[in-house]
Order: sequence, then structure tokens, then C-alpha cells
Amino acid sequence: MKRFASYLFVALLGGFTFALSYHYIFDRPDPANQISMEAQMPVSQANYVTAHPAVIGPDFVDAADESIHAVVHIKSELRQRNKVYNDFFDYLDDFFGNQHRQYNNAPAIATGSGVIISPDGYIVTNNHVVQQSDKLEITLNDKRSYDATIIGTDPTTDLALIKIDEKDLPFLKYGNSDDVKVGEWVLAVGNPFNLTSTVTAGIVSAKARNINILGDVGAIESFIQTDAVVNPGNSGGALVDTKGELVGINAAIASNTGSYTGYSFAIPSNIVKKVISDFIDYGEIQRAYLGITFREIDGEFANEKGLDNTYGVYVVDVSEDGAAGQAGIISGDVIVQVDNSKINNKSSLLEAIGTKRPGDEVQVFVHRGNSMKQYTVTLKNRSGNTEVVKKDNIEILGGEFEPVSKEVMDELKIENGLKIIDLKDGKLKSAGVREGFIITHVDRQPVESVNDLKYVFEGKSGGTLIEGIYPNGQRAYYGIGL
Repeated sequence: MKRFASYLFVALLGGFTFALSYHYIFDRPDPANQISMEAQMPVSQANYVTAHPAVIGPDFVDAADESIHAVVHIKSELRQRNKVYNDFFDYLDDFFGNQHRQYNNAPAIATGSGVIISPDGYIVTNNHVVQQSDKLEITLNDKRSYDATIIGTDPTTDLALIKIDEKDLPFLKYGNSDDVKVGEWVLAVGNPFNLTSTVTAGIVSAKARNINILGDVGAIESFIQTDAVVNPGNSGGALVDTKGELVGINAAIASNTGSYTGYSFAIPSNIVKKVISDFIDYGEIQRAYLGITFREIDGEFANEKGLDNTYGVYVVDVSEDGAAGQAGIISGDVIVQVDNSKINNKSSLLEAIGTKRPGDEVQVFVHRGNSMKQYTVTLKNRSGNTEVVKKDNIEILGGEFEPVSKEVMDELKIENGLKIIDLKDGKLKSAGVREGFIITHVDRQPVESVNDLKYVFEGKSGGTLIEGIYPNGQRAYYGIGL
């Protein structure tokens, strides 16, 4: 029995030893095969770095490549406006470039950017880039240069349309600025500090921002705020989305130094598209009005009026014959939406109406008491109708006039004249004319009434000579372009 137990133990020990040896020799993984399998299977480790790391954030390569070819450099030459001609010969000498009379009248140079919006040479930029310009030189991204003509300017939106004589140009398509979201990536393209074709990226920081920079009573300020780097020279350049579509025109920065410090502002493309279409289709901005006065709502005002919240804008007064009044909107209503646009401040309402024309219908939603009401409003122009507004040449002069009395004419020894009693932005002010100037002739034709002025300017284009005299007896001659 003992001998049998010994044999059994030896047999079991031998079997175990054999099994262990077999596993070690035959079942051990092939190192070459193990490497091959690992090469086929993806392995993810916290500290593992691939040879080609993934791109973090949006890829702007395509958007930048498309945009830089459609953004131009603008050089604006502005002649100093401090000259008053003492006689007609002074004017002729200067007109023909004679140098024997010396004046301190060297041109000033300003630069900016612009965006080509059509293949036939239409370019949108800021009004402040081209205002009072005597000459505009446009340089494309491929270094070709052209002289440009101003088609229209609008100080209330700080937009201008200019044109060069060329075809088959690269251009940007309009995007829908209403669809732009806070936090969305955008690209700013322009020519800061004369550094052409500069591209910077950032996000949309806010929308419908009013920074009170335009200063006009009728100004539409509803900027897209971004943190994309914008500096002097970027004005008029493009703000594009990741698809390369134009969502804004860069216009301003918020800075104590004049250089970028974190905030830049762009005019929404929907406003741009409407203003530019007005210039092309009508030659004049077609502004639409609700016919109301309103105010933003803060906590104190909401408590004063018993409002549930501070959302919307409060209708203070309604013009009886205005668009809103005729539709049924009354004082005390709170406008919260126009069509699909939510209204929460002055800028959002101005933007929503600023993209429309007289005669357009909009759906206006108001809170009245505890109920929500909807009204269909047919917008009107400033004159209270829906007709197309046209600007004649006398309006672009920017002056108010009155006839000259016989006593003044006798004193100044003139036979006729029309006195300028007020000057606004326009051709006269740009040419250096001062209030009080008495216009006696336009292109040698005598002027003594506003109707005379309208008659001589009707249909006129190109250079025009205005002759006249100041109340102190100083005669002066001014040249303006129409």
C-alpha cells in the first residue's frame, strides 16, 4: 500500500511537471504576433501622444483663404479744408496746379479696409473711412490698384458703398447675422496698421450692443461685440463665420489707448445688406419707422409701472398717424418681439426695424397687462407714408438757405444772392464753406432763391464751381463734386 501511494505521488508530480512545461513552451504568446496584434488595435492612454495630434477648436483655414481675397486696402486722400480763395484767379491757379501761390494745403492720408460684395466691383466699408475723401485708392490682395467712386454714404449706420471698375472679382457672400450666437467663433479680416490681409479669430461676446459712438439722433447702433483683435486700419473689414460668410463689418474698438484692448464691434450683416441694397436700388436709404417713442426697462422703472419683469421696451408715446398707432399699439405696451427677433433693449428694436423699408409689414408682439397681443404693422417713412424716398442734389449740399435782403446786397455791392444760415454734413461743409456765406453764382449762373439753386443743380454731375461772398466782403470760390 505504501509502495502504491509512492507510485501515485510520483505519477501526479510528473503529470503536473509535464503540464507546466508544456504551457511554458507551447502556449507562450509569440512576441512577433503580439506586436502585430497591438499594431492593429487602437490603444488609448492618458499620456499617449500621436504623431499627428487632433486640432483643438475650429479650423479657420478655408474661411481665411476665402476671405482675404475679398478684403481690400483703402487709402483715402483728404485735402485740408482750411483754404478760402481771395479771388477767382487764386481758384484758377490752384485748379490748374500753378505753384506761384503757396498754401498750406497738403493732403492728409487715412487708411482702412473694405469688403468686395459683388464680382463687378461693389465694395462696402465704413462711412468714417471714406467721408470727406477727395480720392480713394483701392488695393486688392493680389496687389492690383484702382481708383474708386463713392456710390453712397450713411452716417446713421456708419456704412458706405464704393465701386471700382473691374469684373470677375472674388467676393464674400452675406451670412445671416440674426443666426449668429454668443460664444460662436468668428474671424476678423482687414489691414491694421497697413499690414495687409491680416486675420484674427475670436468669439462673439455679445449682440445688439450700443456704444453711443455714432452720435446721430437717428443712428442705428446694434453692434456684434467680439474679442477678435481689431486695430486702426481694420475699419470696414470683414467679420466672417467659420463657413467664410460675411456676418459683420468691423467698425470700432473699445479702448482708452486707441489700440485693441479686448473688445471690438461690427455692424451686423443684415443691416449691411439692407443699406447697400438701398444704395444700389434707390440711391438713398429707405428708413422705416414705427412712429413711437420708447425706453428701456430697468428694475426701478418696472416697479414704478407695475411690470412683472424688465424684458422688452416700454412704449412711452405713439404717433396718432404713425405705423404702430394705426395698427393698434398704444402707450404703455411693452414690445417683446418683432417678427422672429426678440426685443430686450433699444438696439435690438432699432436693428429689427432698421432692416426693413417703408411699406414692409412686420408682426409686433406686445405685453399689455397680463396678456400678449400681436399686431401687423405696415411701416412708414419719416414723412408718414410708404413712398420711396429720393434725394436730390440740393439735399446733399447739407445747407439751409434764406434770400438776401436788398440792404445787404447794396452794402456788399452784389445784385443777387442766397445766404447759408445753417450747415450740416454735406458737400458744402466738406468743401470748407462756412455759415453766413452768400452764394451768388453756381457755374456762372446767378442764384437768388432756393428754387434757383434747385434749378441749376437739377441733373448736374461732376465738378461744380460755387461763387459768393462773406458778410465781411471777402469773396470766395469753392469747387465741389456731384
